Formats: sequence, structure tokens, C-alpha cells
Amino acid sequence: MALGVPYKRLHPQAKTPAYMTAGAAGLDVYAQLDAPMTLKPLGRALVPTGIALAIPEGHEIQVRPRSGLALKHGLTCLNTPGTIDSDYRGEVKVLLVNLSDTAYTIEPGERIAQLVCAQVVKISLTEAESLDDTSRQGGGFGHTGR
Repeated sequence: MALGVPYKRLHPQAKTPAYMTAGAAGLDVYAQLDAPMTLKPLGRALVPTGIALAIPEGHEIQVRPRSGLALKHGLTCLNTPGTIDSDYRGEVKVLLVNLSDTAYTIEPGERIAQLVCAQVVKISLTEAESLDDTSRQGGGFGHTGR
């Protein structure tokens, strides 16, 4: 069952995000550019998509990299996953970074990221004087070894 999410085209040539296969979890989203945009090595850019979404309350849209762009060209989303909140109605933009050692040119209409819808569960924090013990305790980054 699909969740209905209204969208608005903010530019006449903006492409509608689409699932590329029947089993795809994410909608591919397209660069809405008037001309090609080149990202130098370690360069980053906020790339417009030309669309806005009306995400239902209790949900978010996560912006994730496209695996092919990451593997072949070192292009990825800088804040992965990025979150689009349900009360945001502005243009969806994708923060891309080029982690390769060569420049990459993003073409108008190119698929640049994917959008995944997720339910959001709100939590209620309660201050406590102590927390329950676990086998991990405070073990953080790299605590399980290599």
C-alpha cells in the first residue's frame, strides 16, 4: 500500500521522482539545473530538484545517495540521510559532495539521490538519576574491534 504524498512542480521542466524498479525502496530524484554543474574534488553543492512535497504528519522523507554515483564517481550526500520534515514545504534540495580526486559534472535532469519515506515515532524524555546497565555500557566508536 502506498502513502499518498502530494508534490508541486516548482519549475516547468522538473522531473517527477520515480521508483526505478518494482522493489526499489527509494524514489530517484533529479537535478533541476539550467546548465551543467561541475563539482571539483571535495567540492559540495546544494542541488535543486524543482519540486516541493507535502509530507504527511508522522512521516519524514530521508535523502540518501545513489549507490552507482557513489561507487563510480565518489559522489554522495553530505548529511546522509538528510531529513525532510513533514512541516517543510520548500524546494527539495540535495547536498552533494564529490569525494573523488576528479571533477564530476552533474547534468540537468540527472538522477542525483533517492528519497525514502519513513514513519516517525515521537519520544518523551524523562530525566533519570541513573540508567539501566547493559553489556555494552558506554562502549562507543570502535569498541567491538576491527
